[in-house]
Amino acid sequence: MKTRPLLYMLATVFLMPAIAQAQTANEFFKGRKMTLITSASVGGGYDQYARLLSRHMPKHIQGAPSMIVQNTPGAEGIKAGNYLYTVAPRDGSVIGGLQRNTGLAKFYAPDSTNAQFDVRKFTWLGSTQQEIGFFMLRTNSGVSDLEGLRKKEVTVSSSSRNSPSSIYPRLLNALYGTKLRVIEGYDGSQAALLAVERGEVDGHISGGTSAAFRARYRPWEKSGQVAIILQLGMERDHEYPNVATALDLAPDPMARAIFEIAFVEQVMGRPFVIPPEVPKDRIAVLRDAFDKTMTDKEFLEDAAKQGVEIDPVSGAHINELLDKVYTAPPDLARRVRELVQ
Repeated sequence: MKTRPLLYMLATVFLMPAIAQAQTANEFFKGRKMTLITSASVGGGYDQYARLLSRHMPKHIQGAPSMIVQNTPGAEGIKAGNYLYTVAPRDGSVIGGLQRNTGLAKFYAPDSTNAQFDVRKFTWLGSTQQEIGFFMLRTNSGVSDLEGLRKKEVTVSSSSRNSPSSIYPRLLNALYGTKLRVIEGYDGSQAALLAVERGEVDGHISGGTSAAFRARYRPWEKSGQVAIILQLGMERDHEYPNVATALDLAPDPMARAIFEIAFVEQVMGRPFVIPPEVPKDRIAVLRDAFDKTMTDKEFLEDAAKQGVEIDPVSGAHINELLDKVYTAPPDLARRVRELVQ
């Protein structure tokens, strides 16, 4: 007599995934408790963007779902990326916030076993911000442009060898003939900026330009202590329309192609993803909700109150950029890896 209930229970367990897959997107998200996995620790910039998105994005998903943030820091985004790729449900109930360098992690180190994901199999929701790095130089260094950097050695501060503040100087030295000497070991970007203020180094090349970063250097710029002489990104920052980017000054097609790959991380900025194999109709709902959030008045006002910059990039564009990077000609890919490592 007990066999029949057991069979019913087993049938229900095995049929539940099929039933979930058969639901329309609106039915699936109705009252759903969603999770946003962020690769950042509590209180950091990536965490701030994740919590901002979690408060406003559900409003643009029919069915009034809720969204909580779960912090999964580790290995500069790799830990969260691995979880989203190998463990997280593939039904649309979980999305992720990764770090911008996660997208090229497997490209730079294809033989590494740390990253267990293929970034091209993620569906990228988009990014809340594009990054542009600045080359900030003390005016008493005696150098004010790229030509001067080819003639005189200047020092720049950095946290570690694998940070943009070290990678970009190496690329400039190898491709543009500059004489930059990187002083590594500073405990984060604020300490690296303090080194500039104290005159311990001549300058600093940033990976991004957060509100906190700008607030720190602006008084020095206003007093004439430092100047922004070069931008590191695909586009020019709206505050510095007359300061060239590294792409503008590329000495040859190879140099430009290498920086175009390196700057994909800049475009990705603060990226959010959907795990692989999520049903297409749910992907469409999530991407639409993300895009609508980026122009939502309340979202933008909330961001402004927090000093958070919003300069969105579509998920489709990020997928296109990553496809281009990972299908780069072998000689170009090899040269990039040599310079970055």
